[in-house]
Amino acid sequence: MHNPAELLSDEIGEIFQWVFEEAGSELYLVNPTADALEQAVESLSTFSGEKPELRVLGTKGVLREVMEDFLIASRTADLLEEGALSLRVLGDASGHKPNLMVSESSVTTVVGADGLLAGLRTNDDEFTADVRSTYETRFEECDSYKLHTPAFSHIEASIEDRLGPDCRTDFVDFVANLQTARGDSDGPDEVTISLLVAARNRELFYDVSRWAEDIGLASKATFSRKKTELEERGLIGTEKVPIDVGRPRLRLVIGDERLRDASVEQLAGVAQSTSS
Repeated sequence: MHNPAELLSDEIGEIFQWVFEEAGSELYLVNPTADALEQAVESLSTFSGEKPELRVLGTKGVLREVMEDFLIASRTADLLEEGALSLRVLGDASGHKPNLMVSESSVTTVVGADGLLAGLRTNDDEFTADVRSTYETRFEECDSYKLHTPAFSHIEASIEDRLGPDCRTDFVDFVANLQTARGDSDGPDEVTISLLVAARNRELFYDVSRWAEDIGLASKATFSRKKTELEERGLIGTEKVPIDVGRPRLRLVIGDERLRDASVEQLAGVAQSTSS
């Protein structure tokens, strides 16, 4: 039986939601563009129904580009831990239509024109079975993509355990006020966020850098370099805290007095603008 269907939208995220609703237990996403993969992760994270296992076959370049974004990578890590997502490296993308989605009962392609996207679906049994068999085999043949960013849920739990509930609340609120956290000109990275949150709560630099290294967020050396950079920009400062044995520890503080009573939203806005 041939039963085509379509959905028109200006956002690919809406098309993903549409596909997830009928996907069943497994869905292959083949050769996604960077924007499509980012939207797939966002859509799957917020999908209110029973999540299919999204099996992504993407090029290494696209996977690396998208996973440079801390917000997307940490949500991806959560989905990986849930078993709702798998990432495999598609060695050669030639011959694979971008943003192809293959479920147990349908094949969906995405076509764009005049600022609109169309999700075009066919439920032809024989065609769907052939395409699915092709990508089941290809998926098994491809290597897994290694993601090094910890899951956001683990970051939340560990920061509360190690640095306290105020730091956890500020970290979550800070991230919620950012659209991206890439560590380049697009916005502050996860190390900057952690240091600003720690400074707002007057935490010891030793404690925050040790926490971050222990959970695999970043090394102490990376934190040290970023601390120096933020000090030079006047965003944070330090105060010496004597200890019984050894060198004094450094307490992180907000460097600009005008920001010491600022809300998390205001601090995130400053960090966003000064990193551009």
